[in-house]
Amino acid sequence: MTTWTYDTPSGRAALEIASEYADASLLGHSVRSYAFAAEYAATHGLSYDEELLYVSALLHDLGLTAPFDSHTLPFEEAGGHVARVLTAGLGWPAERRARAEEVIVLHMRDDVDAAVDVESHLLQVGTSADVSGLRVAEFDPAFRAALLAEYPRLGFGAAFLSLVEAQAARKPACAAAAYVAGGAAARIAGNPLDAAE
Repeated sequence: MTTWTYDTPSGRAALEIASEYADASLLGHSVRSYAFAAEYAATHGLSYDEELLYVSALLHDLGLTAPFDSHTLPFEEAGGHVARVLTAGLGWPAERRARAEEVIVLHMRDDVDAAVDVESHLLQVGTSADVSGLRVAEFDPAFRAALLAEYPRLGFGAAFLSLVEAQAARKPACAAAAYVAGGAAARIAGNPLDAAE
């Protein structure tokens, strides 16, 4: 069995918090997003801050959970604030805390070039692969099979769509609203990772 974790005090704290607040479906998505991002980096020779990416990936969707769902902020911005608070408690300096927030916020924005911000680019790759299957064919089938065996999807696609549709309805100017309006339902439904299970 492979474990897609990053075993540092910060990594363990991020996993503990994500496990406490996210249900099994959303937690699995967060871990798979990191795994896809790290695998993509390895196959493309990209150097990155592994701990920053892991912590950001594990916390990136906590703004979708009831305790952290802001009535005013888009979910990715709320999640970014969760990351700032957690990493402050872990002793991260202000600049590094801001980077965790930035990586989380940018995963819902326009594509970020790896040469400009490699961690944000990797989180976008990882989340897009897991949510809608974007670039999933580029990953080795054995890697995909092992990842899904350890972290099954558990109906993630439908659950995630419901969460982002709720965000879109309540916050019509947010990135989730644009995502839903842009055909998210069809892309999620067509994710080949669900057919693989």
